[in-house]
Amino acid sequence: MENKAHALAAGAFVLGLLAALIALVVWLTRDNTVRNTYELSTRDAVSGLQPQAMVRYRGIAVGKVASIDFDPKVRGNVRVRITVDQRVPLTTSTFATLSYQGVTGLAFIALDDKGESQVALAPDDDNPPRIPLKPSVLAQLQDRGEAIINQIDEVTKKANVLLGDANQKRVADALENISAATASANQLTRSLDNTVKNGLNPTLAALPPLIDRTRDTMGTVKTAAGDVSRVANNFNTTVGRLNAKDGPIDRLGDGTKSLAQAVDSFNSATLPRVNRVADDTSRAVRRLGRAADGINDNPQSLLFGSGGVIAGPGEPGFSAPAAATAQP
Repeated sequence: MENKAHALAAGAFVLGLLAALIALVVWLTRDNTVRNTYELSTRDAVSGLQPQAMVRYRGIAVGKVASIDFDPKVRGNVRVRITVDQRVPLTTSTFATLSYQGVTGLAFIALDDKGESQVALAPDDDNPPRIPLKPSVLAQLQDRGEAIINQIDEVTKKANVLLGDANQKRVADALENISAATASANQLTRSLDNTVKNGLNPTLAALPPLIDRTRDTMGTVKTAAGDVSRVANNFNTTVGRLNAKDGPIDRLGDGTKSLAQAVDSFNSATLPRVNRVADDTSRAVRRLGRAADGINDNPQSLLFGSGGVIAGPGEPGFSAPAAATAQP
């Protein structure tokens, strides 16, 4: 009976302790914050966003996602309802973006305000005001990446046309014409030298043929120069488009820099914190497991400590107390 009484006392103590722990947890996790309801509407995908996801204002946790469904006011849009602490200074210029937490892929709503308006956003739970949801950084990078790829494809096609067989033949013909013009000029120079040497009369007789040949040579030179000029203008136009401000090359460089900065930020900040949190969680779970095993093996240790317990009647090691000596 005594052993059963101890067991009942230990069980009652454990139940009381559990009730106290539950009450403590409820007391510590109680939330008396007054929150207002707002709506977000977007045509973009909200992959990774779940109800009860965090809402942050410039990095500070200020609320949670209440619900995600289709927008009854705008066909095809997604409506996201959020609850935000009433102390947050939201204005009519406040906007939201969809951000992601490290490698987990879980999304959260990030609120920000560039200070374009000082008019406070009036809350209304019956008809919640709407905050514009702008495309996230990843969506912008994806859109710009597609545009850059399309522009590079277009530049490649133009370069192929510029360096096609027809233009190559034109350049070769222009070089041949220039060579022919140079040969004609050399021949004209030799003829002039011979004219000076042989006298004036042969020179006068040879002038008409020389004039005709000179005209032909100048026409050939003009044709060759025109072909070379057209090819050079086409090439300069293409190069100018490539090197223009905010052109394909500048956009490709900006996109590459943004992607490199995002990867560096993840490797230097997010990943070490995730590793530390995982290590701390593993140690806490192991300690809790050892404590549970100890209570399971010896539940009376909650009352009597880890020392031994005196065996009761019928239990191994029990010894009856000595009988009292009768008084005479």
